[in-house]
Amino acid sequence: MRILHTSDWHVGKVLKGQSRAADHIAAINALVEVAKAEQPDLVIVAGDLYDGATPTADSTRIVTRGLSALRKSAEVVVIGGNHDNGPALDALRPWADAAGITIRGAVGKPEDHLITGRTAAGEEWRLVALPFVSQRYAVRAAEMFDLTAAENAQSYPQHIGGLLSALTKGFGADTVNLVTAHLTVIGATMGGGEREAHTIMGYAVPASVFPTSAHYVALGHLHRAQSVNGPCPIRYSGSPLPIDFGEEENLSTAVVVDVTATTAANAREVMLPVKTPLRTVRGTLDQLATLDTGEAWLRVYVQEKPRAGLREDVQELLPKALEVRIDPKLLPGPKSAGDAESARAGRSAGELFADYLTQRGHADEATVALFHQLHDEVVSQ
Repeated sequence: MRILHTSDWHVGKVLKGQSRAADHIAAINALVEVAKAEQPDLVIVAGDLYDGATPTADSTRIVTRGLSALRKSAEVVVIGGNHDNGPALDALRPWADAAGITIRGAVGKPEDHLITGRTAAGEEWRLVALPFVSQRYAVRAAEMFDLTAAENAQSYPQHIGGLLSALTKGFGADTVNLVTAHLTVIGATMGGGEREAHTIMGYAVPASVFPTSAHYVALGHLHRAQSVNGPCPIRYSGSPLPIDFGEEENLSTAVVVDVTATTAANAREVMLPVKTPLRTVRGTLDQLATLDTGEAWLRVYVQEKPRAGLREDVQELLPKALEVRIDPKLLPGPKSAGDAESARAGRSAGELFADYLTQRGHADEATVALFHQLHDEVVSQ
């Protein structure tokens, strides 16, 4: 059996006001080409198809066309991620069922999450498809699985472990047993653009929640492609394109897995081309003027004294600069709470505002003068 594992498309992502639609279309087209070349039996999309819970019509069009194109090469199973609206994904199931695509957007009845199939070569497979489960929903999900009151009072990792334990009871001794989930496993490395509230603060689970009977665990949520040590083969596919500037060093990949019921999974990463890379550059205006940054979207740390109009000067030199900041090395260090409080005592609003601008790297006499003017107008009314 051959599997193509992908996740974290984040279609609809807007980066500093710039649509990434063209980049997403190119990334999904690249995945489709991989599917054509590799001829997998199953494509797993492990969550976060969308960047937000209310995708636009254009985003929905990109996703549904991409899934339909992948379906021409293989069976397709999709789960909801923390950025997706699980019930809204499930609302697409009538369309998906007609197209031969399996969607599990949110946790439902246990029998709904064990998906079975058979390859053209006759290999039988079973896939546990567990969408993202929030802490608030974990107890409700556990109740659907008829867990006891004591089990319902457990921690989030224990809830996830209980759900997976119940679902993987359907694994067979002579079948390829698979799990796909959207969560953070302890020991894995964040990619740089994830939503932190859903990767830390009690959301991380140990790899031991996965059973030894699983031939392969296809995860989504962390954007960096990586394997995780555990009782069975566990991998994040990574995102097919860098989602934010914190991910510019990540490789854009999908994972191809070959496995049988009697042999271990052999996983290999497939590199995907990135239409518009993300790049961080640093320098003075003179230095920035000499850079050839190609078609990359840019984050610029400018090494100049803060002043009004500096951002515009940078963007005139580098039209694809989406984010312009003063290099942190040129900014004053943070003050302690006590120092900050004493520094505020007896000072005017204008003086405090000027200090704030300096600390943020935006100090400029014209801006401070405008603040004084507006402040005087307000307090004189």
